[in-house]
Amino acid sequence: MSSDSQSSFVEATVPSPAASLSDVDSLPSSPTTSSLEASSDDGGDGEETDAEREWKESLQQLELLLTMVVVPYVGKYFGRKCAYWGWAKFMQWKYPVEIVVTSEKMFKGAGVVEAAASL
Repeated sequence: MSSDSQSSFVEATVPSPAASLSDVDSLPSSPTTSSLEASSDDGGDGEETDAEREWKESLQQLELLLTMVVVPYVGKYFGRKCAYWGWAKFMQWKYPVEIVVTSEKMFKGAGVVEAAASL
C-alpha cells in the first residue's frame, strides 16, 4: 500500500537536448526586432519603429471604430430599409393596397432616427 501511495500518475521525464532542438526546428521562424532594425535603409531606426508602431495603432483604432460603430449602424439602417421594403411587397401581394410615401426625405430621416434610437 505504501508503494502505491508514493507512485503518481504523472511520470517526470527529462527531455533530451536532441528532442528539444527538433521541437524548436519545427516551429515557424519570425524575424526578431534586431533583424528588423538591421534591415532598415536609413539611420532613423528609433523614429521609424515609433512611426510604424503608431501607424499600426492608428490602423487598429480605425478598425475598431469601423467594427464597433459604423458597420452596426449602417447594417441596422439597411436592414430596416430592407425589412420595410419586404413588408411592403408582402402587404401588396396579400392585400392589394397601394402604399404611397409622400415625403421621401421624412421617410429616410425617420429610418435614420429609428436606427440610432437604440444606440
